[in-house]
Formats: sequence, C-alpha cells, structure tokens
Amino acid sequence: MRKTISALMAVGACFIATARAQDVDWQKVDDALGRKPAVTGDVHRYGFPRTDLTVTLDGVTIKPALALGGWVAFKPVHGGAMAMGDLVLLESEINPVMLKMIANGLEITAVHNHLLGASPATFYMHVAGHGDPVRIAAAIKEALAESKTPLSVPAPAAPPPAVDLDTAQLDQIIGVKGQANGGVYQFNVPRRDPVTEQGMQLSPVGPMGVATAINFQPTGAGKAAITGDFVLTGDEVNPVIRALRSHDIAVTALHSHMLDEQPRLFFMHFWANDDAVKLANGLRAALDKTASTKS
Repeated sequence: MRKTISALMAVGACFIATARAQDVDWQKVDDALGRKPAVTGDVHRYGFPRTDLTVTLDGVTIKPALALGGWVAFKPVHGGAMAMGDLVLLESEINPVMLKMIANGLEITAVHNHLLGASPATFYMHVAGHGDPVRIAAAIKEALAESKTPLSVPAPAAPPPAVDLDTAQLDQIIGVKGQANGGVYQFNVPRRDPVTEQGMQLSPVGPMGVATAINFQPTGAGKAAITGDFVLTGDEVNPVIRALRSHDIAVTALHSHMLDEQPRLFFMHFWANDDAVKLANGLRAALDKTASTKS
C-alpha cells in the first residue's frame, strides 16, 4: 500500500510539474530573451556565449564552450518560475549589469573569477529570480544590455571543428558519456545526492548548473585544455584539491554559486593544458573523492 501511495504521489508531482510547465508561455520568454532555449525535462536553458571576446590563457584561445558560455535556466515552480544563471562579464561590466539586476528585482548570488591569468580577465556573475518568467527574462535582457554580451543570435557559421581527441577513451575514464559542443568535448557528472534550493529540487542537474562540469578543448597532438567546476560538499573540498594538484591540474577558484542550497555546496574550478588522457585520469581521481555518479 505504501509503495502504491508513493507511486501515486510521484505521478501527481510529475503531473503538477507538467501542468506548471504548460502554464508558462515559453514563446514570450523566448521573445524577451531573443533566442531559443535548450529544453531538458521542464527546464528551459538559454545560452549567452561571449562570442565577442577573444580570451587567451597559456597560449590557448578559449572557445566560448570551454569557459565563456553564459547561461540562464528557468524551471517552472509555484508562482511562476525559478531562474538561475551564470553571466560572463568583463571587469568594467560587473557593476553596470549588477545595478540593472538589482533595480529589476533580481538577486546576485556570487561574483568571482573562474580562470587565472586569462587575457582579458573574465568574471562570472551568478543571478537568481523567482516569479513571472517573462518579467525575469526582460530584466536579464535589460541588464545584459549594459555589457557587450551579444544579444542577437548570429546566423549559423561554418560547422564547428571536429573534436580531435579519443573521446571514447575519455568517456570510459570519466565514467559518463560526453558530448561535442562548439569544438569542445563536455561532460556533466551528477552527484548521487539531490540538491535543493528554496525547497525545490534542482533537476535536471546539468541544465540547472549543479552537476560537475568538465570541458576538453583540443590543443593539438592529443593534448587538451581543460576547465570546468567540481560540485562539492565541504568534506570533499580538500581531498579533491589534493587529487587535482597531485595530477598537475591547477585549482583556480573555490567558492559558492548559490545562497541557501541544500546540501551546502562549493564549486571548485580548475585548469590544465596537457595530454588529454593523462588529464582525464587526474580528473577521474578527483571524481573518486566525491559522491558523483559513474555509469
């Protein structure tokens, strides 16, 4: 009987979520942001890559998909939608964008670096909102207009370059299936424990920014530049630091992205440019210190 009730409750929760998703006029959200989203489950995620910037680090010209991919995700909830995002900004853009966000009732949950030594330096502003998704979308668009973030979607360019890496071997080492995006091979590794914010489970975890993100950009001869962020509980932080440093992977930032998530999470960013398989083994050693999934 308990299993039956639980199953009915799960179906009911799913129906409610679906109904809420259907209640949102997503076309109006698309129009407000000037672009189409990637849709996963009930989450609509909109990309704002800094294609206008030429950022270099250690002689590598960083592709937007490696470390310059700003985004905002909307998840239907009671009373409208929960929005979370990570915007890529130059130093001079931080306060103008922040003032517009504040004026329009959105929250700033973090401002920090992800990389070290990049030229020009880039910073990352994490934002949050709750309520009418069209209003939130318009507020984000207005704030981004204070930066040079491209607000119009360019016509499709030539196909992105192939990822010149042994991706099957990388999949095997990391333990999940990656995917190519804009010349970069990307992994999202979920945690085994659910993550909630304001009592709402943040799922799917990849689109909501709470899965460990690992990106490989080929740099020639089997090498790759890697960056991303590990999603960690407090007791995992130093074991992961030790694992990364013992494999010559630099730790470039450690901080929070949200304000009242459960469990309390820390995000650890990293960088290296070396043999891709060697780096994948180092990342796997670090993942083994976390409560992450492995297929």
